Amino acid sequence: MRSASLAFAIVAITVTGCDRPAVEPAPPKLVERARVSMGSELRLSAWTDRESDAAAAFDAVFAEFDRLEQLMSVWRDGSDVQRLNAAAGRQPVSVSADTLKVLREARQVSEWTGGRFDVTFGVLSDLWRFDHDQDNTVPDMAEVRRRLPLIDYRALRIDDPPGTAFLTRPGMRANLGGIGKGYAVDRGVDILRRRGFHDFMIKSGGDMYVAGRRGGRPWRVGIQDPRGPADRIFAAIDLSDSTFSTSGDYERAFVKDGVRYHHIIDPTTGEPARGCRSATILTDRAVLADGLSKVAFWLGPKDALALFDRMPNVDAVIVTSTNEVVATKRLQGRLQLLAAPTDAP
Repeated sequence: MRSASLAFAIVAITVTGCDRPAVEPAPPKLVERARVSMGSELRLSAWTDRESDAAAAFDAVFAEFDRLEQLMSVWRDGSDVQRLNAAAGRQPVSVSADTLKVLREARQVSEWTGGRFDVTFGVLSDLWRFDHDQDNTVPDMAEVRRRLPLIDYRALRIDDPPGTAFLTRPGMRANLGGIGKGYAVDRGVDILRRRGFHDFMIKSGGDMYVAGRRGGRPWRVGIQDPRGPADRIFAAIDLSDSTFSTSGDYERAFVKDGVRYHHIIDPTTGEPARGCRSATILTDRAVLADGLSKVAFWLGPKDALALFDRMPNVDAVIVTSTNEVVATKRLQGRLQLLAAPTDAP
């Protein structure tokens, strides 16, 4: 009798366990993490039901940004760029494969822009101080002009193999601040894709990449008003699998005696470029967008748009120096203007 009762109990427990409803998987949601890297906030977002996997993937992206900063920053002791600058005019130096890739990308943008984009502008970095050493002072322009002949991307020699770079003139200095962050964003995109994520956003300062969708629709992103409050946007667009990288004369800037000074320096004059107030680039690679987002400042809106219209998969939205909003032809019907940008010096 006891055996029969025990058997019944086991069967009852087993049947009851089988009748329990299956646990429903957690619905997808927005998972976000942020920290400071390369001098800007690095914000990572993913639309996913794998929160713990996303957190681990984000940690890998953060670590990659740190690794690349150690290679390419002028502020990190022993970085590739520091060693390259220290050996200017003396000898080639061995640099990492990543640094070589960025230098080659920079050379391509330099050639497209007739040398207006030029990573050898670093020779002016200790005169115009717009990094964490920003001091809101206008340098001695005679000294700026004296150094201008040292800005020449063609005097930066890249040899692969053997994997070396060489600034051929004494006193030259490279600075990858205008393109390195875009390369880091591209590396972050590769990491998240390899880990199985398809719907995500990476934003590092003004450089952004959006992949896939957010909750069943494209990511909706906005362009900051160059003269408005930091949280005000004047235009928006829906995007998937695209960069959305903005350079502006309102970041790392100061106004003195009614004149605005900012970090985008024209290598032909040694002064902040005045061609526009902001430029946003949409393309398929963040390293390219990072470099091209400064072009409108140097070339002016008309010539910049003509260049972008000739390039496949490159679009742009520009706020001109007179506060007009202009864009490449392919964005007609896609870009939504929400309000006129604030007009101010």
